[in-house]
Amino acid sequence: MTGRRDLRHGSAAWQQVWRLLALIGATAAMTAHLTLVGCTSTGEMASDVPPGFYRVQPGDSLSLIGQRHGIRYQTLARWNQLKPPYRINVGSLLRIAAPDGQVTQSSSGGKSPSQTAPAQGRSQAPPPAPGSAAAGSGIKWQWPVRGKLQQKFVSGDRTHQGVRIKAALGSPVLSTAAGTVVYSGSGLKGYGNLIIVKHNDHFLSAYGFNRRLIAREGQSVRAGQVLAEVGQATDGDALLHFEIRRDGSAVDPLLYLPRLR
Repeated sequence: MTGRRDLRHGSAAWQQVWRLLALIGATAAMTAHLTLVGCTSTGEMASDVPPGFYRVQPGDSLSLIGQRHGIRYQTLARWNQLKPPYRINVGSLLRIAAPDGQVTQSSSGGKSPSQTAPAQGRSQAPPPAPGSAAAGSGIKWQWPVRGKLQQKFVSGDRTHQGVRIKAALGSPVLSTAAGTVVYSGSGLKGYGNLIIVKHNDHFLSAYGFNRRLIAREGQSVRAGQVLAEVGQATDGDALLHFEIRRDGSAVDPLLYLPRLR
């Protein structure tokens, strides 16, 4: 037993907290993880997915994975040396971050194929409904705060796993959709005062750098309900750091939120 370890933003331990919260959606997940992290015989956290990679799940296809991470399916195919019809196997690892010297192309830059081969496995989950990522999620998303988009999501970059929205200090932070608060505190380093809301078995949303936390752990919240007040990031800017997570992995919030007018 190596004792407790800091949960740094983007670390393997930090990633596992998200997976635990997504699976059981309870405060116990945070408590158990803070106690047990670092208990392997080597003293290192066991991480089954290296940074910049994604493990293929039942029902996945290359186009669906690209949509989730904001990357064109053609780019994913090139990075992973895949040929049409782009067959992928459940459990295999796909590169979702650009290798050194290559540039990421956004999924918005081209049309998705009418069909790419689904992941090969014993079971298949139904693909999301045609259309936007929001429609496929089954959730009606809304912006969590009034302000100006300051920083966008970058797939595979641990320092850009969400968006930052510049807003007036003390502005209300609203729940992006209905759900249950599964975390309210300051134990995850790199987020300041943080709230995490679980929306269903797949989706979480996170709200960081709050000045004051209002919603409590275990509380059910409706879409648009006040969760907190906008605070300041480490550089002193008043802003909200906002993430959407699907099955524990960060996805581009702009693929789910309504278009800014």
